Amino acid sequence: MTTTDHELAIAATGLRKKYGDKTVLDGIDLQVPTGTVFSLLGPNGAGKTTVVNILSTLISADGGEARIAGHGLTAEAQAVRAAIGVTGQFSAVDGLITGEENMLLMADLHHLSKREGRRVTAELLERFDLTEAAKKPASTYSGGMKRRLDIAMTLVGEPRIIFLDEPTTGLDPRSRHTMWQIIRELVASGTTVFLTTQYLEEADELADRIAVLNDGRIAAEGTADELKRLIPGGHVRLRFTDPAAYRSAAAALRETTRDDEALTLQIPSDGSQRELRAVLDWLDAAAIEADELSVHTPDLDDVFFALTGGAGVPAQATIRPTDKETAR
Repeated sequence: MTTTDHELAIAATGLRKKYGDKTVLDGIDLQVPTGTVFSLLGPNGAGKTTVVNILSTLISADGGEARIAGHGLTAEAQAVRAAIGVTGQFSAVDGLITGEENMLLMADLHHLSKREGRRVTAELLERFDLTEAAKKPASTYSGGMKRRLDIAMTLVGEPRIIFLDEPTTGLDPRSRHTMWQIIRELVASGTTVFLTTQYLEEADELADRIAVLNDGRIAAEGTADELKRLIPGGHVRLRFTDPAAYRSAAAALRETTRDDEALTLQIPSDGSQRELRAVLDWLDAAAIEADELSVHTPDLDDVFFALTGGAGVPAQATIRPTDKETAR
């Protein structure tokens, strides 16, 4: 089913941006369904922050068009700003005032009444486990606390779409996992999250769909599993304990890699359910029983290096969400 515009939180077509002679964005298209996490990956300097700045109205594109929360990016910029929140990789927290004062300042900027501002501030400080530190200067907060406060400040205006530009850069693993849980909770409540990150594990954990930006273009787009299947090296591994069964399977199956000592066979596969079912059907038909079957696919590191290093993956490879089934 084709995703219609009213189901999209973000729809961009042909976005272009140049700085002098350098083309940063060379006509990129993006579609982000409402209530999902969309992650934009790319090397440093690939233009990820430029995309966020354009879609959040901070800078203008040189070409192309976009709609954010149903509003035209240029013609309805004020409505776009009212619908979004932005948290960059550099915190907007003022360290000279307390966490609570940061929140109340944001409430004033959103023209909330003093009573409403205090109510929203108290709720968000509790939600982000910052109540005990609320009266302390933000300069005394840890990196993870500052990032939580930054997102809490972003939520004061109840945005429907949040742009998180490398939100966990510099955080320790525990703080990063805390941020992941916060992002999951935001999406569960109906918020759309547009996430740029340099951590491939982060995109794999959080994103419903991922796009890889390279040389100003979207090199590939799809779910994490779909992107992994773009890269050669995936296989189904069969392990046997019966040498006779192993020899029969090795003799009958073509294009397998044998390990006679471990009694294992590797069959090239893209990891799809269709290919996995074909292997199982063949084993049943041949009355051969494998003791263990496992599916191995490349990880996002492999995908990233292949797509950004020119390693034989078709340019502009876009996988449309037609078949959500994947073998595990």
